[in-house]
Amino acid sequence: MRYRTVVPGRFLCRPNRFIAQVETAAGVQTVHVKNTGRCRELLVPGASVYLEQSANPRRKTAFDLIAVDKGGLLINMDAQAPNRVFAEWAGAGNFLPDCTALRREYVYGDSRLDFCLETPGGLHLVEVKGVTLEEGGAARFPDAPTERGVKHIQELRRAVEAGLGATLFFVVQMEGMRSVAPNDETHPAFGRALREAAAAGVRVCAWDCAVTPESLTLRAPVPVLL
Repeated sequence: MRYRTVVPGRFLCRPNRFIAQVETAAGVQTVHVKNTGRCRELLVPGASVYLEQSANPRRKTAFDLIAVDKGGLLINMDAQAPNRVFAEWAGAGNFLPDCTALRREYVYGDSRLDFCLETPGGLHLVEVKGVTLEEGGAARFPDAPTERGVKHIQELRRAVEAGLGATLFFVVQMEGMRSVAPNDETHPAFGRALREAAAAGVRVCAWDCAVTPESLTLRAPVPVLL
Protein backbone atom coordinates (compact mmCIF):
# COMPACT_ATOMS: atom_id res chain seq x y z
CA MET A 1 0.00 0.00 0.00
CA ARG A 2 1.15 3.53 -0.73
CA TYR A 3 0.51 6.95 0.70
CA ARG A 4 0.03 10.04 -1.40
CA THR A 5 1.71 13.28 -0.33
CA VAL A 6 4.15 12.62 2.54
CA VAL A 7 5.86 15.39 4.52
CA PRO A 8 8.66 14.98 7.10
CA GLY A 9 8.47 16.65 10.48
CA ARG A 10 9.66 16.71 14.08
CA PHE A 11 7.34 15.51 16.84
CA LEU A 12 6.72 18.06 19.59
CA CYS A 13 3.89 16.81 21.82
CA ARG A 14 0.62 14.87 21.91
CA PRO A 15 -2.10 16.79 23.76
CA ASN A 16 -4.49 13.83 23.56
CA ARG A 17 -4.88 10.45 21.84
CA PHE A 18 -6.13 11.96 18.61
CA ILE A 19 -3.85 14.89 17.83
CA ALA A 20 -0.19 15.85 17.96
CA GLN A 21 1.88 18.95 17.41
CA VAL A 22 4.53 18.48 14.70
CA GLU A 23 7.05 20.97 13.39
CA THR A 24 7.37 20.96 9.59
CA ALA A 25 9.15 23.16 7.06
CA ALA A 26 5.89 25.12 6.78
CA GLY A 27 5.60 25.65 10.54
CA VAL A 28 4.00 23.85 13.48
CA GLN A 29 1.05 21.71 12.45
CA THR A 30 -1.74 20.18 14.50
CA VAL A 31 -2.05 16.69 13.01
CA HIS A 32 -4.31 13.67 13.39
CA VAL A 33 -2.63 10.65 15.01
CA LYS A 34 -3.78 7.52 13.16
CA ASN A 35 -3.22 5.34 16.21
CA THR A 36 -5.06 5.76 19.52
CA GLY A 37 -2.65 3.43 21.34
CA ARG A 38 -0.17 4.76 23.87
CA CYS A 39 2.90 4.69 21.57
CA ARG A 40 4.90 6.30 24.39
CA GLU A 41 8.15 4.74 23.25
CA LEU A 42 7.61 6.12 19.73
CA LEU A 43 6.21 9.61 20.13
CA VAL A 44 8.98 11.28 22.08
CA PRO A 45 9.82 14.98 21.70
CA GLY A 46 12.24 15.54 18.84
CA ALA A 47 11.50 12.26 17.03
CA SER A 48 11.50 12.37 13.23
CA VAL A 49 8.00 11.60 11.95
CA TYR A 50 6.19 11.48 8.63
CA LEU A 51 2.82 12.97 7.78
CA GLU A 52 0.39 12.27 4.96
CA GLN A 53 -1.45 15.31 3.66
CA SER A 54 -5.20 14.86 3.60
CA ALA A 55 -7.00 15.09 0.28
CA ASN A 56 -9.96 16.71 2.07
CA PRO A 57 -9.42 20.50 2.30
CA ARG A 58 -12.33 20.84 4.74
CA ARG A 59 -10.78 18.66 7.44
CA LYS A 60 -9.84 20.29 10.74
CA THR A 61 -6.38 18.69 10.54
CA ALA A 62 -4.54 18.83 7.22
CA PHE A 63 -2.19 15.92 8.00
CA ASP A 64 -2.17 12.39 9.44
CA LEU A 65 0.82 11.13 11.40
CA ILE A 66 1.70 7.79 9.80
CA ALA A 67 5.30 6.84 10.69
CA VAL A 68 8.10 7.54 13.14
CA ASP A 69 11.84 6.96 13.19
CA LYS A 70 12.84 5.18 16.41
CA GLY A 71 16.62 5.31 16.63
CA GLY A 72 17.05 4.52 12.94
CA LEU A 73 14.20 1.98 12.79
CA LEU A 74 11.30 3.29 10.69
CA ILE A 75 7.98 2.21 12.17
CA ASN A 76 4.63 2.67 10.47
CA MET A 77 2.11 3.54 13.19
CA ASP A 78 -1.00 3.96 11.06
CA ALA A 79 -3.59 1.75 12.78
CA GLN A 80 -5.57 1.40 9.53
CA ALA A 81 -2.58 0.22 7.51
CA PRO A 82 -2.39 -3.43 8.71
CA ASN A 83 -5.86 -4.28 7.37
CA ARG A 84 -5.16 -2.47 4.10
CA VAL A 85 -1.85 -4.20 3.52
CA PHE A 86 -3.25 -7.62 4.49
CA ALA A 87 -6.22 -7.17 2.16
CA GLU A 88 -3.91 -6.38 -0.78
CA TRP A 89 -1.63 -9.32 0.04
CA ALA A 90 -4.35 -11.89 0.74
CA GLY A 91 -6.44 -10.68 -2.19
CA ALA A 92 -3.52 -11.57 -4.47
CA GLY A 93 -3.64 -15.18 -3.20
CA ASN A 94 -0.63 -14.94 -0.89
CA PHE A 95 -2.40 -16.11 2.27
CA LEU A 96 -4.74 -18.85 1.06
CA PRO A 97 -4.01 -19.67 -2.60
CA ASP A 98 -7.46 -21.26 -3.02
CA CYS A 99 -9.30 -18.17 -1.74
CA THR A 100 -12.24 -17.32 -4.00
CA ALA A 101 -13.52 -14.24 -2.15
CA LEU A 102 -12.38 -11.94 0.64
CA ARG A 103 -15.00 -10.25 2.79
CA ARG A 104 -14.20 -7.45 5.25
CA GLU A 105 -15.69 -6.84 8.72
CA TYR A 106 -17.33 -10.24 8.97
CA VAL A 107 -19.79 -10.65 11.82
CA TYR A 108 -19.29 -13.90 13.69
CA GLY A 109 -20.89 -14.55 17.07
CA ASP A 110 -20.71 -11.36 19.11
CA SER A 111 -17.75 -9.93 17.21
CA ARG A 112 -16.97 -8.18 13.97
CA LEU A 113 -13.79 -9.84 12.69
CA ASP A 114 -11.53 -8.21 10.13
CA PHE A 115 -11.82 -10.73 7.30
CA CYS A 116 -13.60 -13.83 6.11
CA LEU A 117 -11.94 -15.71 3.25
CA GLU A 118 -14.07 -18.07 1.21
CA THR A 119 -12.40 -21.24 -0.05
CA PRO A 120 -13.67 -24.48 -1.61
CA GLY A 121 -13.05 -26.11 1.77
CA GLY A 122 -15.10 -23.60 3.74
CA LEU A 123 -14.77 -20.26 5.50
CA HIS A 124 -11.57 -19.00 7.10
CA LEU A 125 -11.79 -16.11 9.56
CA VAL A 126 -8.88 -13.73 10.10
CA GLU A 127 -8.30 -11.10 12.75
CA VAL A 128 -5.39 -8.76 11.98
CA LYS A 129 -3.36 -7.03 14.70
CA GLY A 130 -0.85 -4.30 13.90
CA VAL A 131 2.33 -4.40 15.97
CA THR A 132 4.35 -1.24 16.67
CA LEU A 133 6.03 -2.11 19.98
CA GLU A 134 9.71 -3.07 19.67
CA GLU A 135 12.02 -4.07 22.51
CA GLY A 136 15.61 -5.06 21.78
CA GLY A 137 14.93 -6.27 18.25
CA ALA A 138 11.80 -8.24 19.17
CA ALA A 139 8.18 -7.19 18.64
CA ARG A 140 5.45 -7.48 21.25
CA PHE A 141 1.69 -7.03 21.31
CA PRO A 142 -0.26 -5.28 22.76
CA ASP A 143 1.27 -2.01 23.96
CA ALA A 144 -1.80 -1.42 26.16
CA PRO A 145 -4.52 -3.70 27.60
CA THR A 146 -7.04 -4.76 24.95
CA GLU A 147 -10.19 -6.49 26.11
CA ARG A 148 -11.45 -6.24 22.54
CA GLY A 149 -8.41 -8.21 21.39
CA VAL A 150 -9.12 -10.95 23.94
CA LYS A 151 -12.73 -11.13 22.76
CA HIS A 152 -11.61 -11.51 19.14
CA ILE A 153 -9.24 -14.36 20.04
CA GLN A 154 -12.01 -16.15 21.93
CA GLU A 155 -14.29 -15.76 18.91
CA LEU A 156 -11.63 -17.27 16.64
CA ARG A 157 -11.35 -20.21 19.01
CA ARG A 158 -15.10 -20.77 18.92
CA ALA A 159 -14.98 -20.64 15.12
CA VAL A 160 -12.37 -23.42 15.06
CA GLU A 161 -14.44 -25.47 17.47
CA ALA A 162 -17.38 -25.04 15.06
CA GLY A 163 -15.31 -26.44 12.19
CA LEU A 164 -14.15 -23.22 10.50
CA GLY A 165 -10.60 -22.10 9.79
CA ALA A 166 -9.29 -19.20 11.83
CA THR A 167 -6.10 -17.14 12.05
CA LEU A 168 -4.75 -14.39 14.27
CA PHE A 169 -2.39 -12.50 11.93
CA PHE A 170 0.18 -10.04 13.30
CA VAL A 171 1.27 -7.36 10.85
CA VAL A 172 4.58 -6.14 12.28
CA GLN A 173 4.79 -2.54 11.08
CA MET A 174 8.59 -2.51 10.91
CA GLU A 175 11.34 -4.62 9.38
CA GLY A 176 13.87 -7.07 10.78
CA MET A 177 12.27 -8.25 14.03
CA ARG A 178 13.58 -11.62 15.20
CA SER A 179 10.27 -12.63 16.83
CA VAL A 180 6.80 -11.59 17.94
CA ALA A 181 5.39 -12.47 21.36
CA PRO A 182 2.40 -11.54 23.52
CA ASN A 183 3.15 -8.72 25.95
CA ASP A 184 2.27 -10.59 29.13
CA GLU A 185 3.53 -7.82 31.41
CA THR A 186 1.06 -5.35 29.94
CA HIS A 187 -1.93 -7.66 29.43
CA PRO A 188 -1.60 -11.21 30.79
CA ALA A 189 -5.15 -12.12 29.71
CA PHE A 190 -4.26 -11.53 26.06
CA GLY A 191 -1.32 -13.92 26.24
CA ARG A 192 -3.39 -16.58 28.00
CA ALA A 193 -6.20 -16.30 25.47
CA LEU A 194 -3.74 -16.48 22.56
CA ARG A 195 -2.02 -19.60 23.88
CA GLU A 196 -5.33 -21.33 24.58
CA ALA A 197 -6.61 -20.47 21.11
CA ALA A 198 -3.44 -21.75 19.46
CA ALA A 199 -3.73 -25.01 21.41
CA ALA A 200 -7.33 -25.32 20.20
CA GLY A 201 -6.27 -24.98 16.55
CA VAL A 202 -6.31 -21.26 15.80
CA ARG A 203 -3.43 -20.44 13.48
CA VAL A 204 -1.16 -17.69 14.82
CA CYS A 205 1.30 -16.12 12.41
CA ALA A 206 3.19 -12.89 11.83
CA TRP A 207 4.85 -11.07 8.93
CA ASP A 208 7.09 -8.07 9.11
CA CYS A 209 6.95 -5.19 6.65
CA ALA A 210 9.21 -3.24 4.38
CA VAL A 211 8.56 0.33 5.50
CA THR A 212 9.26 3.60 3.72
CA PRO A 213 7.73 6.99 4.48
CA GLU A 214 5.48 6.50 1.44
CA SER A 215 4.65 2.78 1.62
CA LEU A 216 4.07 -0.39 3.64
CA THR A 217 4.53 -3.87 2.17
CA LEU A 218 4.34 -7.30 3.80
CA ARG A 219 7.85 -8.70 3.52
CA ALA A 220 8.60 -11.98 5.35
CA PRO A 221 7.28 -14.30 8.07
CA VAL A 222 8.45 -13.75 11.64
CA PRO A 223 8.48 -16.48 14.35
CA VAL A 224 5.71 -16.16 16.95
CA LEU A 225 6.81 -17.12 20.45
CA LEU A 226 4.01 -18.37 22.65
